[in-house]
This record gives sequence, C-alpha cells and structure tokens, in this order.
Amino acid sequence: MTREVRDAPQFYLTAPSPCPYLPGQQERKIFTHLVGKRAASLNDLLTQTGFRRSQTIAYRPACESCRACVSVRVLVEDFRPNDSQRRAMRANADLIGNFIAPKPNNEHFALFRAYLDARHPEGGMADMSSLDFAMMVEDTHIDTQLAEYRLRRTPEDTIGGGALYAVCLTDRLADGLSLVYSFYAPHHARRSLGAFVILDHIAKARALGLPHVYLGYWVEGSKKMGYKAAYLPQERLGLHGWTRVER
Repeated sequence: MTREVRDAPQFYLTAPSPCPYLPGQQERKIFTHLVGKRAASLNDLLTQTGFRRSQTIAYRPACESCRACVSVRVLVEDFRPNDSQRRAMRANADLIGNFIAPKPNNEHFALFRAYLDARHPEGGMADMSSLDFAMMVEDTHIDTQLAEYRLRRTPEDTIGGGALYAVCLTDRLADGLSLVYSFYAPHHARRSLGAFVILDHIAKARALGLPHVYLGYWVEGSKKMGYKAAYLPQERLGLHGWTRVER
C-alpha cells in the first residue's frame, strides 16, 4: 500500500482573463498555496523559479501565446546606480527606512488609498477595503516585514519618526529580499519614491549579505513594468535559467 504525501504542493491553473499589462492579450496563471511548516522553503524555491507571492498564494504566468512576463532580480553586489538613481537617493536623503512587523495601521492604509486613488484608480486593487489591506499584509506564513520610510525629525535622527512617505511589503528569502508590493505618497514626483524604495532595498540586502533583490516581472513594452530594466546588472529568468543582463 502506498502512502500519500499530504504536504506536497498541488498546482492549479486559472481560466483565461484580460492581461493587465499588454492590450489584446489573455493571461493565465499557475498557482499553489503557501501554508504550513514548509511554506518558507517552498516560497524560496518557487521564487527562484519565477513565482511571486500574494498572501498565501504563489503564482506564475502560464499564458498560452505570450512569454512577455520575465522574472527579474538585481545582482546586489555588482549593482551600480545610474545618474537618475543617484538623484533619487539624494532627493530622499531626509528619509529613513526601517523594517517593522507586518502589522498594518490606519496611517499605512491612508497612504495606500491615496496611492491607489492617484496612480491606479481603475486597477484591480482599487476597491480594496481596510480589511482587504490588512489581509494582504498579515496573511503570510513566511518571513515578511513592512519597510517604512519616514522623514528624519532632525539631521541626527536615525529612527525616522516623522511623516510617512512610503511603505513596502517585503519578503526575506534565503537568497535575497523580494518586494511584494510598495506604495508611496503620490504627490512627490520629484522624489522618485518608487525608485528610492528599490534602491534602499538593494542597500539593505547588501548589508544583510543577501545576493539578490527580486523585483517581480519585467514586461517589455509595458509602461507599468518597464522601469525594472533600469536596475543593472540584473538577471532575467528564461527557458535556460537565469541570464545576466548588463544593459
């Protein structure tokens, strides 16, 4: 008599739906659940093979006629900022980023709503309530934190107790940091807060001795996702594994 291995992951395929990145395309996803004692190790393995996490779900595109979604990870040790990225770091020198427990509060949700209303008013997350937001942050079985970015109260401030400018939901993996979702004050375009959050995570990963920062999917031709190509050198996941890209 054989014995069923009950903690082995089972994978499922979604029905086709309109692609949010490329007009005229249909998307499908393959997904599995991240629960129980093996959730962290399974998430590490799946992230290295191109999956992303959303709450207790790990998913990857499985589109029938398109391979535009490409997993991207920054090579932390070799990364060198370009001129635009250096400007973003200078523009936000008055902010301090700290990791805290994944416990959302009203201040986080207010910033999240302001970001969605200004940047993605018709996106798939536009109708999220405070309860939905709390579930997005708290519903995890792996090592997850919130990165808060706050103003320095004084030039000597090393804690950052001032106004909240940006937040990023971040997973700590065996080989890097994975940016799950970030949002920021929408009316400070000159600060390039989205870029700064990525750059700070690269610095944090370097300090932690972690080789990669996972940025999710780069989609060539998509304004929403094309920015990820600027963090070089990076690796992109293709049919033959991770390939280094210098420019």
